[in-house]
Amino acid sequence: MLADPALSTLETTAPSGSKAEPLAEDQAQRLLRALAEPIRLQVLAALQNGERCVCDLTSDLDLGQSKLSFHLKVLKEAGLIRARQDGRWIYYGLEPASLLLLRDWLGELAIACQSPAPPCS
Repeated sequence: MLADPALSTLETTAPSGSKAEPLAEDQAQRLLRALAEPIRLQVLAALQNGERCVCDLTSDLDLGQSKLSFHLKVLKEAGLIRARQDGRWIYYGLEPASLLLLRDWLGELAIACQSPAPPCS
């Protein structure tokens, strides 16, 4: 799987320069549970090029507003997206920090699984 060049340029450290906190098990579960639904993956894909208004998402994804609102709520509560209100419209966008934490966590799993098993006694 190739890394997204846009994500690889983002910092995963806090502004003070200290290392970002590792992904906690409950946070990993929340993120992975949110990603397990195909409609939510479609929503994330629709947001990959920047913020989108709910009206555009309902049209592009051919979803009813109530169904889309439910999935947006799950993604927002998991920390995968953020919302910004402008007048009467709400715009949604990806939350890069959460995506980077998940990427790093998966990368750590990939590295750790390459270690051979210790000999049996």
